[in-house]
Amino acid sequence: MRIGPGKQQGLQAVSDSRGVIAAAAMDQRGSLKSAIAKDKGVDKSAVTPQMLEEFKSAVVRVLTPFASAILLDPEYGLPAAKARAKNAGLLLAYENSGYDNSRPGRLPDLLDVWSVRRLVAAGADCIKILLYYTPFDPPHINEIKHAWVERIGAECAAADVPFFLELVGYEEGTDEKGLDYAHKKPEIVTRSMEEFSKAQYGVDVLKVEAPVNMAFVVGCRACKGNAAYTRDQAKDHFRRAASVSRKPFIYLSAGVSNDVFTETLELAAEAGVKFSGVLCGRATWKDGIPVYAKQGVKALEDWLADQGVKNIRNVNDRLKAASPWFSFYGAASASALS
Repeated sequence: MRIGPGKQQGLQAVSDSRGVIAAAAMDQRGSLKSAIAKDKGVDKSAVTPQMLEEFKSAVVRVLTPFASAILLDPEYGLPAAKARAKNAGLLLAYENSGYDNSRPGRLPDLLDVWSVRRLVAAGADCIKILLYYTPFDPPHINEIKHAWVERIGAECAAADVPFFLELVGYEEGTDEKGLDYAHKKPEIVTRSMEEFSKAQYGVDVLKVEAPVNMAFVVGCRACKGNAAYTRDQAKDHFRRAASVSRKPFIYLSAGVSNDVFTETLELAAEAGVKFSGVLCGRATWKDGIPVYAKQGVKALEDWLADQGVKNIRNVNDRLKAASPWFSFYGAASASALS
């Protein structure tokens, strides 16, 4: 396995001294706007771009001293990018917020006035896109998505910049937080990781969900009633998903609480999974949204300096079990891949 100097440099920029990706995520746009509006008790249209920039900048300023990188969007996140700690690399999102809901398939789209070249010029060490994906969609829908990812992979390869692909599973008409979907989630996550590990996509790092819903794992703190898997079955699902990946992978927090996400990482470690870190957003800062909405940015900064820092440290403590991204290729260091 050989990695170009630009990709190598980009991956090193977003990793810690061990080669583990301990990144924070703050690229939410539509969902963040809705959450601030809800807690302010106002219409979504009353949440201004300046508010989003202010919120993102506060999160970045306070939390990046404890992160190896920050993921931001170029729409509202560029001022925040300038506020990050010197130790933190920068990933920039390339996709539009949300998806096309005018037709089936949760089809994605790219930001109109951005390209990989422009994102790199804006300071990106790595490029990230989010893709809603299930292997159970009709073939004509997934062919559109496959070709879309191939194009982005080729664009990143031409610029010699790392390509992070974030995969979020779903099933139309099903509650993705419910018991029915919990039974299907392991297969959706595993087959998605297998598909996008293929060389044609040019992905460098997969950003993936845990293959189980912790709310349905017997004996877990998050499990309050019905169960979909025993603890041993859950660990087997972690191992099976990891076994099909041909790329380094990191876990996303998928909007769960800090306690649930840290328990997820503990279970992955218990399963012996060789994950390469995290790209964790809402599990770190989402409880600061009502603080900002009701009390303003200074109160948010105070909350972040206390509970936000505790949250990110909780996650970092679970990364002792993570493996350097370059070890996935059997290398002892990033430079060995040159």
